[in-house]
Amino acid sequence: MNEQRKPLALRELGLVPYAEGLALQVELVKKRRADEIPDTLLLLEHPHVVTLGSSSDPAHVLIDQAERDRLGIEVFETGRGGDVTYHGPGQLVAYPILDLKPDRKDLHRYLRDLEAVLIAVAASFDVQAERNDGLTGVWTKMGKLAAIGVRVSSGWITSHGVALNVSTDLEYFGTIVPCGIPDRAVTSLERELGRAVGIPEASQSLVERFADVFLCDIVVV
Repeated sequence: MNEQRKPLALRELGLVPYAEGLALQVELVKKRRADEIPDTLLLLEHPHVVTLGSSSDPAHVLIDQAERDRLGIEVFETGRGGDVTYHGPGQLVAYPILDLKPDRKDLHRYLRDLEAVLIAVAASFDVQAERNDGLTGVWTKMGKLAAIGVRVSSGWITSHGVALNVSTDLEYFGTIVPCGIPDRAVTSLERELGRAVGIPEASQSLVERFADVFLCDIVVV
């Protein structure tokens, strides 16, 4: 029997400071847990920021405070899993606020489903992407295309999510050891395709693939 499709509220927020995005997630998680809102997908970009996950090594931030100030990079500790990552303009960030009950209470499955979404988005641009055994995220032959770092709080409510490099300035990844993996390059849709790719184009693809994988009906709010 087919799983029932759930409504998914879509909010496209544009460029949002990291602290503001973090506070919004905390608010929406509380509302989702109280069943005051439906499952929600936030799509946005962040200004330059380095974020530290729960398993981060501070040594994976490769520049000091003075250099971060010069480059306009903030640093935040977060409540998500994973190591160090970078967010910035040209990178599409998706934060799903989902209730995984009753039939998706499986963190491994949730991560693999997010990877499936990202692989399908890449395929929609004729870019071949794949999983990498033992690691979370999505890679091409040229490097890591998308990072994943999630949190599942009490009541099986998700937050944080995925970051897809669309037209990201990849030089900024040189300020960190991305996701704690020192020997892997980073790539973007623009680098893969050799042409300009806009955030709206990538957003439309991600929304469509997210709805397919998570069996949602999109409601724009």
